[in-house]
Amino acid sequence: MSISVAEKRARFRRLHESGCFVLPNPWDIGSAKMLQQLGFKALASTSAGFAWSIGRADNKVTCDDVIAHLTELCAATDLPVNADFEGGFANEPDKVAANVTRGIATGVAGLSIEDSTGDKAQPLYDIKLATERIRASRAAIDASGSDVMLVGRCESFFVGSGDLKDVVTRLVAYAEAGADCLYAPGIRTKEQITEVIKAVHPKPVNVLVGWPGPSVGELAELGVRRISIGGALARVAWGGVMRAAKEIAEQGTFAAFADGYPGGELNKLFAE
Repeated sequence: MSISVAEKRARFRRLHESGCFVLPNPWDIGSAKMLQQLGFKALASTSAGFAWSIGRADNKVTCDDVIAHLTELCAATDLPVNADFEGGFANEPDKVAANVTRGIATGVAGLSIEDSTGDKAQPLYDIKLATERIRASRAAIDASGSDVMLVGRCESFFVGSGDLKDVVTRLVAYAEAGADCLYAPGIRTKEQITEVIKAVHPKPVNVLVGWPGPSVGELAELGVRRISIGGALARVAWGGVMRAAKEIAEQGTFAAFADGYPGGELNKLFAE
């Protein structure tokens, strides 16, 4: 079955209207196809997972790299894809908007813009500039007529601040600037999640689960609309490879191969 880009986008937007869904994060074509076969309704790219797959550290890939990657992912699956577009690969709002326009052309159904700078001395953009970057991204999407969902991300918990009041202030500002969905990776407790959801209501909230934590049902009860897992699946995959390779290199044994997924099953999965 081949689904048009417009239909993928329409389906993605409908997923945000009610209930709670998991948005797993493939890092290449194979993992995207696997997740589609397992019955997920949408996917999201992972900046970390993709970077590791090409031998780089997270946040050390170029806009060109990501554009090519997103184009491949979107073409490989009938599911809507939400793009981890990092900080838009630029500082100035107009340049972020230009890159968002490039991102839209890949066929994505959603696209996130975060407010981290990569500068340890000033890890977050000033809220005024951060909001202008969201507003410019919104304008780029509207100008394209594409109905791509814009996700406003506050990275406060990821850069060491952990100030929930600042997170809420920023997310509300991003919502008012045109973000369709709000996301603060790193919030974990019931109280934190509930406060964010209440602050930006009725807009949907994305919660990251990258560690053993609450179930889908528990997060749904809190009012979480969507759950993403970032680079967690990629880390699990790398964990298996690393443990097996270390065993061979250090012990000269191959016991870890017992945990491998059967090759015949993988061939069947990708033949469908």
